Amino acid sequence: MSEGSLYRRALGAEFDKLQPQLQDYFSLQPDEGRYGLGIGTFEFAGSPRPALRPFLSALPVRNAFFPDFGRDVPFTIRNYAHRDPFGRSSLTAVRSFRFDSGERIFEDTTSLTSPAGLTDYVGRRRNLATDLTLAVSGDGRIHMHSPHTRLFLGRLRIPVPVLAGADAHAEQWWDEDLGRFRIRTLVRQRQLGTVFVYDGSFTYGYREFDGVLPPDVEPEKWERRL
Repeated sequence: MSEGSLYRRALGAEFDKLQPQLQDYFSLQPDEGRYGLGIGTFEFAGSPRPALRPFLSALPVRNAFFPDFGRDVPFTIRNYAHRDPFGRSSLTAVRSFRFDSGERIFEDTTSLTSPAGLTDYVGRRRNLATDLTLAVSGDGRIHMHSPHTRLFLGRLRIPVPVLAGADAHAEQWWDEDLGRFRIRTLVRQRQLGTVFVYDGSFTYGYREFDGVLPPDVEPEKWERRL
């Protein structure tokens, strides 16, 4: 019997209130034999605050919050459902942003870390972890919120203080007029405002997947800690 995707398990009955297209998008599960590929354009993406870009460059997390900013930025997203080395149902996503200055990558793995709880591990070494809470709006959009963040540096687990941390909010939906998915993500710091953003639309389809993550998708390190 199918165990269901980690998003279905986290949302429970609320999953059926999503737009049908979103239900399909968030239904990928391990051993399904396919991965998802999205191709689109972000109307704007990156760090809109020039003064904050050096701070993003200094973060000890690679392939995450990069300092670039641009408009009409082509991008792709690849979604792979799998089990991580600890047996947890997971979904690994790799987003490629093509700025005029070159390509930037944002990668993460979302894992089911309790019967209905999700943890998102961000960066090439998955050393930035955040709780992920989900909600469905009355019109069937999905909302994601990441309120609590911690950084793993070697054996150290460093909670990011509430006043210094930033909240990430994402909203995704199917745009009937465009016939495309839309996504809007904002990372806001309480004192400084928006520090990172991407907002755009994309088409989405599926390709064959043998269950083995490609070398450029496999992270340098898996993280088990919560």
